[in-house]
Amino acid sequence: MLSRVLVKLSGEGLAGAAGFGIDPATLGETAAEVAAAARGAQVSLVVGGGNVLRGADDGLGTVGVRRVTGDHMGMLATVINALAFRDALVALGTQAVVLASHPIPTVAEGYSVQKALGHLEAGRVVLHAGGTGNPLFTTDTAACLRGIETGAQLIVKATKVDGVYSADPLTRPDAERFDELTYMDVLDRRLGVMDLTAITLCREHGMPVVVCDATRPGTLTQIVRGAKVGTRIS
Repeated sequence: MLSRVLVKLSGEGLAGAAGFGIDPATLGETAAEVAAAARGAQVSLVVGGGNVLRGADDGLGTVGVRRVTGDHMGMLATVINALAFRDALVALGTQAVVLASHPIPTVAEGYSVQKALGHLEAGRVVLHAGGTGNPLFTTDTAACLRGIETGAQLIVKATKVDGVYSADPLTRPDAERFDELTYMDVLDRRLGVMDLTAITLCREHGMPVVVCDATRPGTLTQIVRGAKVGTRIS
């Protein structure tokens, strides 16, 4: 049984079939899964912003928007998702709070380790917004950083597939699925689970990662209870 976990959700995972924005049904279902897991453990979340803006990947550079500016815009997109997720959790009766790397006084309080720990120990789900607070770092890296800082026992990387494969299983039916991998397996094989900075950070601090299908009901609760789900990287 785990007592504290950090869940990394992609922004695209909130978009539903539309592929953009926030799909109410998807948001509600995902929030219900997190709320259920939070009844058995202290849970924090990092939600990406790709459903709103992908920064440099949105082609804004063609009209002069710099990479650093695009990344700052992407950080703000994660705040949008975190605010929506917080309210969805509260509507389910689960206390939640948004802590942003760049505080917005009328919207979200600023992040600190002490604040995060206080909220977690009080039974609130903590939503970490704004990435690491610095450009050029992904929200995967932010998730690993916040998990390490707040003493999480596990990082859960929620995806649309049930683990890590040797190739994209949606286009390669013969792709091999892994139950367990080492950090070096991921780095050497360039499996693309997380960016290299995130995996290296986890390796240096001994932070295990589980990659799983977040769309399957009960998955997060099973992980909190210690069940073997998805692919474990350690």
